[in-house]
Amino acid sequence: MATTAHKQRVVVGLSGGVDSAVTAWLLKQQGHEVIGIFMKNWEDDDDSEYCSSNIDFVDAAAVADVLGIEIEHVNFAADYKDRVFAEFLREYQAGRTPNPDILCNAEIKFKAFLDHALRLGAEKIATGHYARVRLNNATGLHELLKGLDPSKDQSYFLHRLNQAQLSKTLFPVGELLKTEVRRIATEIGLPNAKKKDSTGICFIGERPFREFLNRYIAKEPGPIKDEKGRVLGQHVGLSFYTLGQRQGLGIGGVKAKGAQRGGGEHAPWFVARKDMEKNTLWVVQGHDHPWLQSHHLQAQDLSWVAGSAPAAATLAAKTRYRQADAACTFTSLDAEGFALDFPQAQWAVTPGQSAVVYDGEVCLGGGVIASARAA
Repeated sequence: MATTAHKQRVVVGLSGGVDSAVTAWLLKQQGHEVIGIFMKNWEDDDDSEYCSSNIDFVDAAAVADVLGIEIEHVNFAADYKDRVFAEFLREYQAGRTPNPDILCNAEIKFKAFLDHALRLGAEKIATGHYARVRLNNATGLHELLKGLDPSKDQSYFLHRLNQAQLSKTLFPVGELLKTEVRRIATEIGLPNAKKKDSTGICFIGERPFREFLNRYIAKEPGPIKDEKGRVLGQHVGLSFYTLGQRQGLGIGGVKAKGAQRGGGEHAPWFVARKDMEKNTLWVVQGHDHPWLQSHHLQAQDLSWVAGSAPAAATLAAKTRYRQADAACTFTSLDAEGFALDFPQAQWAVTPGQSAVVYDGEVCLGGGVIASARAA
C-alpha cells in the first residue's frame, strides 16, 4: 500500500463507520500522528429515530479510544444548511433531482473540514472513501482514481474535488477491497467491525423520502398522463418524483389498452418526463420505453479535477452512481457546458444528477445534467 514519504499530522474524518476507522488505523500503522474529527452536519431533528449522528459519534469515540487517538466533535450544521441543504431544496423545487452527497464532499468534507484540519496544523486530511489520489509526475497534477474495489468505488461522489483539495487528501482504504477492510477491523478488535454501511444522507436517514420533503416543499397536485395524453391519475407535486421512478405512482392497477413500445399491457409504469410549466407528470409503460432512453446529454456547472476540460475524445461516463462506465464521445461546448454522446442508449438520464467523465481509471470531473434526449 502506498505511503507518504515522511511522517505527518493527519486529521481523519471519523464517521463512526468501519471504513474511516480502518483509515485511521492504517495511517497510525504508517507512523503518522493521527487526530480524529467527527463532523456533525445536521441537527434539525437530531433526536429522531432517523438521524443516527448521536449513535455514530459514540461509535467514533469508541474507535478513537481503541486506536489511542484524540477525537474532536465539530459542528458543521450551519455550513451544511447554507451550502448543501439550501441548494438541495432549490433543485427539487425546480423539478430536478440533485445529489447532495456530491455537494457535501465539495463544500463540507473537503472545504469546511479541510480548513478546520489545517487550523489544527494538519499536513493532510483523510477519509474512508473508496478512491485514490496519484501525483502524475509528467504533468505535476494530482489525479483522482477509482477505488480498487469496483463494487465500492466512490470517485463519482468526489469528482468536484480540485487540485488544492486532492493535494492534501489521503484515501487509504481506496487501495483495499471492502472484505479486507472488514477483516482488518475484526482482527484489530474495532468495536464497529460489523457495523452496517450507512445508506443515504443523515438528514433523510431511513425515513420515506416523500415524508421528509413534505416538511419543506408544498404539495402541488396535477395530472399524471401517458404518452397519448390520457389522464391516469393525480400526482402530489412534481418535486416528489424522479425520472425512472417506478414505486409510489398510485397507478399500479391502471392498464393502457394496446400498450406498445416497451411492454405489454401489464408492464409497470415509469416516470418519463416532468412538465413544470403545465404541472404534468408523464409516465410510460415498460422499462425499455423510448422516452426513457437517451443517446445525448448536456451538462452545466462543470468541475474538472485538472482545472480545465479534457480535449474532445472518446471517454466513458456515469450518469448515476450505481452503473457501469458507458463509452461516450465528449465535446466541450464552452466554459459553461459539455455534451456527451453515447453509442448505447442510457436509461432515465436525470436532470440534476451528475454526469461524471472517466479516462480509464482516472476520474476527470464532470457536471450537472441539464438536459437529455434520444439522439
